[in-house]
Amino acid sequence: MSTETSTSGERDQQLRAAVRLREQGQREEAREMLVALAEQYPDDVEVACQTAWVHDALGLEAEAVPYYVTAVSAPGLSPEDRAGSLLGLGSTYRALGRYAEAVATLEAACAEFPEDTALQTFFAMALHNVGRGKEGMELLLTLLATTSSDPQIASYRPALEEYAKDLDATF
Repeated sequence: MSTETSTSGERDQQLRAAVRLREQGQREEAREMLVALAEQYPDDVEVACQTAWVHDALGLEAEAVPYYVTAVSAPGLSPEDRAGSLLGLGSTYRALGRYAEAVATLEAACAEFPEDTALQTFFAMALHNVGRGKEGMELLLTLLATTSSDPQIASYRPALEEYAKDLDATF
């Protein structure tokens, strides 16, 4: 067995163990393991993704940012993890008051994953934060009209869709 294969196997095993700890609620222990892995594999997008998520889960948003940036900076994540990392990065920027970065990140993420309604929802919130509330509200109305299974909302779907086109329109 080559050293590279052995190292890769160890990395995979440690990453799985850290993720398991996080999923079991042992977030601080998982964070310690993941930070060590990220130091050992600084360009590994999967390690960066998991390290960002554990920091976010612990409320350590500022510390999560560089890991999210690494996670989305190169190919290698599954589409689900990439979308989640972009959402995490944009949401974290927003939580830190870095609204322009939140909008830029989430807008690009929505373009990359146009069917992801969670990304669109967070994008709408970020739009509000930069003074583009009308655009954000229109996006949210569209999401509500097209995704709600509530019968009362569904009965107003045509009206909601019209208002989503121009919230200030009168009929």
